[in-house]
Amino acid sequence: MNLFSLFQQTLETTLPVFAMVFIGIGLRKIDWIDERFVHTASALVFKATLPTLVFFSIIKADLSTSLNPQLLAFYLFATLASFALAWLWARWRVAREDRGVYVQGAFRGNCGIVGLALAANLYGDFGLSAGSILLGLVIISYNALSVIVLAAYQPGRSAQWRRILQDILRNPLILSVFAAIPVAWLNLQLPEWVMTSGDYFASLTLPLALLCIGATVSLSALRSDSSTAVSSALLKMVILPALCTGAAWGVGFSGAELGLLFLFFASPTAAASFVMAKAFDGNDRLAANIIAITTLMASITVTLGVFVLKGAGLI
Repeated sequence: MNLFSLFQQTLETTLPVFAMVFIGIGLRKIDWIDERFVHTASALVFKATLPTLVFFSIIKADLSTSLNPQLLAFYLFATLASFALAWLWARWRVAREDRGVYVQGAFRGNCGIVGLALAANLYGDFGLSAGSILLGLVIISYNALSVIVLAAYQPGRSAQWRRILQDILRNPLILSVFAAIPVAWLNLQLPEWVMTSGDYFASLTLPLALLCIGATVSLSALRSDSSTAVSSALLKMVILPALCTGAAWGVGFSGAELGLLFLFFASPTAAASFVMAKAFDGNDRLAANIIAITTLMASITVTLGVFVLKGAGLI
């Protein structure tokens, strides 16, 4: 396969995902969708359609290939290392009051929507099922680490760990993973009409969620130049994905597993980081800038990353 054909194949994987994000930006710009729509649709995705997608993806999976303890352990290690590296850099280069928001923006990726959508496009059912299982670990680790670093730099704001644990355990995505694994493990068969209806409902998830991501990107926020936001975005979209993917290859991951890890490492900063920053009285404008910059960068960095990895025969 020549380079042009390879690049075209790569675009066929990544462009459908990012096209939906840019369509969301355009629809919000011309007022075809508004903040109320985004709020309602995002709640529907988070509470219902995405948990349904995760549940059905796992119960259809072969857990002997999708449930990989080594992959889960490596992702947790890489997340902790990324978190530590971002924090060390922030202590050296970032104003104290912005360090918590900077670090969260640099390590907390939007794996639940962008990462999962890209994994589904690149690897089909395996991408969805293995990505859904990995998502359970992502939710727990990202929320816990975000609270630690935000609380560290916001005087008077302490981490309420009991409430955080309750929120994690009540998270619809966590519940869907916990519900799906025993069903898949015991090979329980649901009625055909349930499977078909579930597939219809779950299919709403990715296009609706990607439109909402686009609609929440604030282009006006980007006009306020912020070197801190750009620095965090470069760490999130270029440096950490390269280091973590290189480390994954170095310890023996390859093929679909390495590709899945890269897509999760390279996902843009999660919109939830803005909510967390506001909750801890952090610099929410900086958080919004990081989200916007990484979301726009992702269409380039993820495409190039997949192209390089495919060209090298690693995924």
